[in-house]
Amino acid sequence: MKDINTGTSDFATLINNGAVYVDKTAYMHRMASDKNNNVLFVSRPRRFGKSLTVSAFKALFEGRRELFKGLAIERMGWKWQTHPVIHFRFNELRTESVEAFEEDFVSYVGKQLRVAGHEYDASVSYALNFANAIEGLHAKSLEDHKKDPEGKGVGVVILIDEYDAPVGHALGNVSKAEAIRDRMSSLYAQMKDRTGCIRFLFMTGISKFTKLSVFSALSNIVDVSQDDAYATMFGYTEEELTANFEEHLRAHAAIMGKRYEDYRAEMKRWYNGFRFAKGDPTTVYNPISVALTLKKKEAEGFTATWATTGRPSMLMNYLRREDLLALDYEKVEEVAGAAFDVAELRNLTAIALLYQAGYLTIKAYDVDVDDYTLGVPDEEIRRDLSTLVAGVAAEQDVAWAANLGKSLLRFNWPKVFAGIKSLYAHLPYGPKEDDVQEFSYERVLYALLASQGIEVVTEDRQSNGRADVVAKHKKGIYIFELKVDDPVDRAFAQIREKNYAAPYLADPRPVWLVGLSFDSKTRHLVDCAAERFVEE
Repeated sequence: MKDINTGTSDFATLINNGAVYVDKTAYMHRMASDKNNNVLFVSRPRRFGKSLTVSAFKALFEGRRELFKGLAIERMGWKWQTHPVIHFRFNELRTESVEAFEEDFVSYVGKQLRVAGHEYDASVSYALNFANAIEGLHAKSLEDHKKDPEGKGVGVVILIDEYDAPVGHALGNVSKAEAIRDRMSSLYAQMKDRTGCIRFLFMTGISKFTKLSVFSALSNIVDVSQDDAYATMFGYTEEELTANFEEHLRAHAAIMGKRYEDYRAEMKRWYNGFRFAKGDPTTVYNPISVALTLKKKEAEGFTATWATTGRPSMLMNYLRREDLLALDYEKVEEVAGAAFDVAELRNLTAIALLYQAGYLTIKAYDVDVDDYTLGVPDEEIRRDLSTLVAGVAAEQDVAWAANLGKSLLRFNWPKVFAGIKSLYAHLPYGPKEDDVQEFSYERVLYALLASQGIEVVTEDRQSNGRADVVAKHKKGIYIFELKVDDPVDRAFAQIREKNYAAPYLADPRPVWLVGLSFDSKTRHLVDCAAERFVEE
């Protein structure tokens, strides 16, 4: 079996090490061959292969044909020529202050322009150096082409990876984020009047910050993020997973003691659910989740691996200061297409950032009204998002929420109730009361339960009524009844009167009845109790 890469996003390193590479070069050929639409932008969540693709484009335009041996683009008549390449990756610049960012930014831009072959002039700004580099390297490419028309191409290739990362990292302080955005804009603006010098521009990011000058200045930039033609360029389809990883898949299924068909179905539930195109309904696997799972091949099976590689800082910054508890993440309806672009940093929406960060994905699209339905992509994301929401609601870290969920599975009710009270104590009320729906009561509970992989049904319809929340896990079944300004005894009385436990009488798992009572004025949990159901 070929080795699986989990540690590098450099295309040349991956190929030279003989690791698995899921061939996406046919998409690259389509992008790079259209000289009339050669200024492109694509957004995808983190760890979806953006940096690897940028690195592959760099090798392609440097004419490194040996790296593409046996790949689709080698068979597609690509004209192998070398171009000057300016490559920026802005993910690792400091953002603790505007001054720290600017110091790193100036230094990094200078370094990358020198690598591209530009003689950096420290007496002028980094932005003017960028402009001079584009013009100078273009002029040199013209001369080189005259000397060797087959081996040298005309025009500069500009590759900008994670163009939005510094702004996203600074979103906890909007004024700082805006200052960083403005400094980056001065660099991007230099491309406006020099598009004739550019053979190919490819830019990636997580968000589309429309007020960055790269979008306002470059009227010809094409956003292909939701184009059907590139729906599966990032992430793995079922066919790609089989073609590239089948030996690893079968080996892991054997370690887990599962039938191969059952194993594949479970893996799909965990990691495949991302849809990026409006028209093409094909969903793809998260590539880093596949890589980490198949690299480790753990006997206990599938886990939330994506979160272990870090969470997007812009989302974490936003979650710290916004109430997200009124959204039903499983089905977010009537989302306008314009909602995905971020114009004003001070007016960010939870839906836009959750979508761009990969916590929501397209479930359906209505072309007649440019209207989307979004939802959680897969089980991995469901658990991670639920843990995040529960932790944010209680103003605690994600480990706190995870430990509270484990206490529930152990039936440690004093610890569970203490934690749930803390969760509800941090719900906003007072000036924001009108904006906080009663659904928030259930949302907090749902988040806590789903974070532990518990199957949760809210408003569970039964013959005698609707149980507020029913949760099922191999450890037990939990029936929750929530009351407002009523004693907790009334919750238990309703559960018994409506016989909510009836559907589970034949189930060997223990059934727990849980009553929660809230104060409508403070929205706090004021009373709670649990008892194991015993059939009379």
